[in-house]
Amino acid sequence: MKIKAILLFIISVYCASFSLMAQETEAIDTLKIKHGLRLGVDVVKPFRTLVGSDYSGFQVLADFRYNENMYIAAEIGNETKKYNEQNLSAITSGSYAKLGVNFNSHKNWLGLNNSIYTGLRYGFATFSQELLDYSIYVTDQTFPSNTVTVNQEFNGLKAHWLELQLGLKTEVAKNIYIDLHLELKRKLGDDTPDGFGNIYIPGFNAVNDFSEFGVGYGYSISYLIPLFEK
Repeated sequence: MKIKAILLFIISVYCASFSLMAQETEAIDTLKIKHGLRLGVDVVKPFRTLVGSDYSGFQVLADFRYNENMYIAAEIGNETKKYNEQNLSAITSGSYAKLGVNFNSHKNWLGLNNSIYTGLRYGFATFSQELLDYSIYVTDQTFPSNTVTVNQEFNGLKAHWLELQLGLKTEVAKNIYIDLHLELKRKLGDDTPDGFGNIYIPGFNAVNDFSEFGVGYGYSISYLIPLFEK
């Protein structure tokens, strides 16, 4: 009787362990990662276009999940920026593209697809600068300088840069994401018009003579088109 009881106990433990392992395997099998193309639009640029008279622009973006923590990403946009200062008026207009990857460092809970990421981009822009008018700076205001109207356009200009992004991407509804990120840019080179300097580069933002660095930010809404799961 004791031997039978021991055998029944061993068989019961074995069956319970097998059932538990099957349940765990089934649970693991259901933890699938969505892979697909995520398409979105930057909402800051249209807002600036609506509220300001010196700027117009738009940007569309996309990313594709390559593996668990890496995404292939791209942004394409167009910008026009009017520059009106006391001694200078100009307009910059052009298009740009940024290509690179995002690395997710966030460990999601079950069923979540959020990310805290670091992004690397190579940016490239083609644009034109139009010098409208300028005033020669003088220190003696007894004879103030006159404004010289030029209306000279410099076409076919190019620029390229490297960009570091730090961002947060959150799923707010099924397959709908919001993204907020900061950008640090390092200019690699740009075409400078004869007798005039670049003031603004589309996709890079403002340019100055004292640094090759630029900054920016973005806030976007995107939708994930699921293609398959792993």
